[in-house]
Amino acid sequence: MPAAQKDLLAAALDGDAFLLFDGAMGTQLQARGLAAGELPELLCLTHPEVVTDVHAAYVAAGADVVTTNTFGANAAKLGDAATVEEVFAAAVSCARASGARYVAADLGPTGQLLAPMGPLAFDDAYELFARQVRAAEAAGADLFVIETMSDLAEAKAALLAARENSSLPALVTMTFEEDGRTFLGTTPEVAALTLSSLGAAAVGINCSLGPAEVAPLVARMADWARCPLMVQANAGLPHVEDGVTVYDIGPDEFATAVVPMLESGVSILGGCCGTTPEHIAAERALLSGRAPVRRTLPDRFAVCGPQRVASLVPGEVGVIGERINPTGKKKMKEALRSGNHDHVIAEAIAQERAGAQILDVNAGLPEIDERAVMCRLVDELLGVTTLPLQIDASDPAVIEAAVRRYPGKALVNSVNGKADSLAAVVPLAARYGCALVGLTLDEDGIPATAAGRLAVARKIVAATDAAGIPRADVVIDCLAMAASTDQTAPRTILDAIRLVKSELPGVRTVLGVSNISFGLPFRPLVNATFLAAAFGAGLDLAIINPGVRRMMDVVDSWRVLSGEDEAARFYVEHYAGRSDAVPAAAPGEKAAPSEKDTALPTDPVERARRLVLDGRGAPMADAMREVLRDHDAMFAINEVLVPALDEVGLRFEAGTFFLPQLMASAEAAKAGFETVREAAAGQAGASAGKGPVVVCTVRGDIHDIGKNIVRMLLENYGFEVIDLGRDVAPETVADVVVERHVRLVGLSALMTSTVPAMAETIELLRERAPWCRVVVGGAVLTPEYAQMVGADFYAKDATETARIAGEVFA
Repeated sequence: MPAAQKDLLAAALDGDAFLLFDGAMGTQLQARGLAAGELPELLCLTHPEVVTDVHAAYVAAGADVVTTNTFGANAAKLGDAATVEEVFAAAVSCARASGARYVAADLGPTGQLLAPMGPLAFDDAYELFARQVRAAEAAGADLFVIETMSDLAEAKAALLAARENSSLPALVTMTFEEDGRTFLGTTPEVAALTLSSLGAAAVGINCSLGPAEVAPLVARMADWARCPLMVQANAGLPHVEDGVTVYDIGPDEFATAVVPMLESGVSILGGCCGTTPEHIAAERALLSGRAPVRRTLPDRFAVCGPQRVASLVPGEVGVIGERINPTGKKKMKEALRSGNHDHVIAEAIAQERAGAQILDVNAGLPEIDERAVMCRLVDELLGVTTLPLQIDASDPAVIEAAVRRYPGKALVNSVNGKADSLAAVVPLAARYGCALVGLTLDEDGIPATAAGRLAVARKIVAATDAAGIPRADVVIDCLAMAASTDQTAPRTILDAIRLVKSELPGVRTVLGVSNISFGLPFRPLVNATFLAAAFGAGLDLAIINPGVRRMMDVVDSWRVLSGEDEAARFYVEHYAGRSDAVPAAAPGEKAAPSEKDTALPTDPVERARRLVLDGRGAPMADAMREVLRDHDAMFAINEVLVPALDEVGLRFEAGTFFLPQLMASAEAAKAGFETVREAAAGQAGASAGKGPVVVCTVRGDIHDIGKNIVRMLLENYGFEVIDLGRDVAPETVADVVVERHVRLVGLSALMTSTVPAMAETIELLRERAPWCRVVVGGAVLTPEYAQMVGADFYAKDATETARIAGEVFA
């Protein structure tokens, strides 16, 4: 049906028409007299005419959609001030009164960091969002906009809540830093792939940056999003004029900067912080006479974790690391049974270094709670590796528990051709937007012929087609069988791979290679030879031990022969001067993973340092005890733990570590500090403590994610931290500083409306505690803001705060 004959919203969500949202609400309310620190959502109840006036101004400017004034209207933030249902009923009523064509219910972040990095459980976040969703639909909203998300897990919880508690479309936008990642390290590609696979009606970007900075980021989403793209940029960066927050991009400049986004395929537009009805009117004029650019996605297999995508276009091959599986591995079984997962963590780190692109995770022991262990493993692995995970389980309940909370797009291993397996697993993969491995076996077992395996593959693909799973997300395993018992098996498998690739276009193939050599001597040689033959037959993904050098030799050399390794750059860089006479690990590595622990340095100081960098807390106590045999406590702190944390900070600033890795390393260091403190008890002059440092979010601000991260990192640097919490009055801060003679205070603010409270706090500290230094940070803070409020330091992140604290207490 032509777009003109469709409902505008339906046409826009099909990519056939533009949809124009409104602009900023918060700055418009401030312009109408919103008091600093006041919950803006409550104005829907106390001053509905003010809220409706803002909406009406955007409607008059040409907006198709107005967004309810409910950004922070979840039960945790509202407290006893009002119920979620009351606020959404009033907010939707205000929006409807403006005459808007559509009303979008606004769902903002909870203000808390999700587990395992923060206190909020995924299921609890889901329930907060689900209550909002039900309230919004009951109030008469037309759609949802889930916005300003920086945690992909939180965005996923909100999107699942919308999809599972309502039939209304849900649009999701993330917010990115200047480095092109969220503060948790998620890239535009990861966000687009994960959220569009999960069923978002549109994905995109809002807040944080101006349109010129957003344009290249949303362009990076264009090849990964299966749905329309949406952008609501800020009107540039905020600054202060005569004590008032203003933004530096006017309507005409804003609209001009939007043009490259339209060319990238963005079709849903609006504005965020600092934008006005005039900005929206300029966008409306820009869209006149234009039609959305239609995007064609590449044929590509892709899965991702929260920070990294693993993708293959036809002709490329990939490696799935097989080591996190208890089958035939004594130490892995012991680790899973005991709950001490350091061996699992070590295997993950080693496989990533050895060249794996995806990690298989299997916790299948009958004597343990597989579901609980799998979920814990996923959480722990996210702290030490950026590789996407393959969730490997035979129990659909285990698969669902893991993929539901996984902050990315997982690969599920597996479904097979049995009717009960297809009925249980295929809907799970479709529901959660996962890629899916299909095993060519059914009620009759594993077919003996290639044609028989193709028939099972057809059955699997028919089910995934019917469920709406793209063929690029379907990976068929033709099942390697031992050549020692049937020497026709290898040729059958290779023929089956060829048939699947030719008869089921778009589908990928995978193989657990090592089964082929079972019962034969010198198995690595057989495995490597068969792997090369499988690649020649069209194999896309190999499940192997990447620490076996011979296997990675085949992978790396095949990539040269197939043209994937362009100009053989990787091969030349890593193999020049190589001799088979010299045993070596995979390129760039010192040792291969095996049933022995991954090789750690023999020197205790270097071993402790490596454990901190790897985020491995379990072995830290023993490592630090070895350090303390030859050195005193202050050496252990100042020459081992602090330099290791400094290196972690440098990697974080360089973008090679992200917040999960930073926090895992900090926890490892904390374990080391605890050991030092125990050993230092009774040693004169050997106290590990520094400080105290006071941290809090200022009065009127209830967002404390950043403050909590700072507290954790400072504690793990050995500082005593007094955390006063959130929404803290200036008098409370000053009282504690004076009582404890505190030398450094850290103040955080997320909202521009609470910056005056920060200035008031600093002014009171100058009066009552002139010796105290103040460092400030938060999403809305800039060096200019820090100077305006009278702070001594501005910290852009937690690692910068730790550096400043080190200077103050030097």
